Amino acid sequence: MGIDVFLTRTSSFLPLEAVGNDEIENVLGMVGGRPSRARRIVLRSNGILSRHYALDRVTGEPVMSNAEMAAQAVRALGELSGIGCLAAATSHPDQLLPGHGVMVHGELGWPRLEVVSLSGVCVAGAAAFKHAWLSVSAGDTARAVAVASEMPSPMLRGRNYQAESEHRVRELEESPEIAFEKDFLRWMLSDGAGAVLLENQPSGPLSLKVKWVELSSAAHELPTCMYAGAEKNPDQSLTGWQCFTPEEWANKSIFVVKQDVRLLNEHVIRATLIDPLKILSDKHNLGAQRIDWFLPHISSNYFAEPVAAGVAAAGLDIPRENWFTNLTGKGNTGSASPYIMLDELFRSGRIRKGHKLLMYIPESGRFSSGFIFMEAV
Repeated sequence: MGIDVFLTRTSSFLPLEAVGNDEIENVLGMVGGRPSRARRIVLRSNGILSRHYALDRVTGEPVMSNAEMAAQAVRALGELSGIGCLAAATSHPDQLLPGHGVMVHGELGWPRLEVVSLSGVCVAGAAAFKHAWLSVSAGDTARAVAVASEMPSPMLRGRNYQAESEHRVRELEESPEIAFEKDFLRWMLSDGAGAVLLENQPSGPLSLKVKWVELSSAAHELPTCMYAGAEKNPDQSLTGWQCFTPEEWANKSIFVVKQDVRLLNEHVIRATLIDPLKILSDKHNLGAQRIDWFLPHISSNYFAEPVAAGVAAAGLDIPRENWFTNLTGKGNTGSASPYIMLDELFRSGRIRKGHKLLMYIPESGRFSSGFIFMEAV
C-alpha cells in the first residue's frame, strides 16, 4: 500500500470571452468564403451553447500558446511551493519538440523538479493525473501538480478546411452521427486548461482522497478512430505525416483532426465504458458503493443516453441527478475537460464529506479510457 493522496486544489483557465454558436465563424473564419451550411446541424446535435478560443477576434491569430494557457491554469491554483512533480498533458502541443511539459515548466519559471509530458487524446489528462498521483503515493514527492490543456483553435480556422459539399450537408440532415467527421470536430473542439494539486495530506475546507486511478486501452482489438497528422489506409493502418510531401499536407488536410464516425458509434460505449467498467466494478466492488457524483467526459449530448445505458449495462446504478457535466457552457476541451468539469463542481459547495466521485474519461483515438475514484474528506 502506498501513501494516501489527496486532491486539495483545482483550477481552470478559459481564454478570452465565451463564444456563442452564432459567433463561431466570426472567430474561426469561413471555409471557401461562404458560411457553413452544416454548422447548425452539428451544433443542434452536440448541445453546446458556448466555448472559448484563444484567437484574437479581429485578426484570428492566437493570443497565447498552449504552454502559456497551461501555465495560467497552474497559477490559478494559488501560491505553490515544494512541488516535486509537474505532469502536463495535451493533444495539441505548440511544437513537435521539445515536450509540452518542459515548455509549461519554462513558462512557470519554477525551480528544478521532475517534469513529464503526456500525449494522446483525452485520456492524456487522466494519465497526467495518474503520474502525479503515483509520484505522491510512492513518496517521491509530498506535492505534485497535474495539468491538461488543449488549444486546437489554430487548426480549426477556416483556411485549413475544404468547403462542404451539398452531398455532405444532405448526409448530415439524414444521419446526425455523420457530424462526427471533420465538421463535428470543427464545431465542437475548443480551448481551455485545468489543473489539480495532489498532496500527501488533506488541506483546506475540502479535500478529495484519491482512492484509485485506472487506465485501459482497447487498441489490441480495434483500429484507429480519431487521428491527426496522418492518413488512414484501406487496411485501417495509418501513414504518418512524414511520408507525405508538403504539398500533400495541404491537399489531403493531413494535419486536420479526422474521425471514423461509423467505427466510433459501433464501439465507443462498449470499448471505453462497458467492458472496462465491468472489470473495475468487480475489482473495486463499485456495485456496493453509492456514487454521489458521476463526472462523464462526453464530447456531445448525443452520447448522454448511450453513456447512461452503458453504465447500467456495466451493472451500476447511477441516477442522472448524480451526474455533473459543464459541456453546454464550457465546450469540449479534450484532455482538459475533466479538469475543468471537476474544478466547477469542487468550487460549487455541493460536495459533502463522504461523497464519492467517479470520473469517466474516454477517448476514441484508438478507444481507451480512464477512470478516477475519489472520496470527499
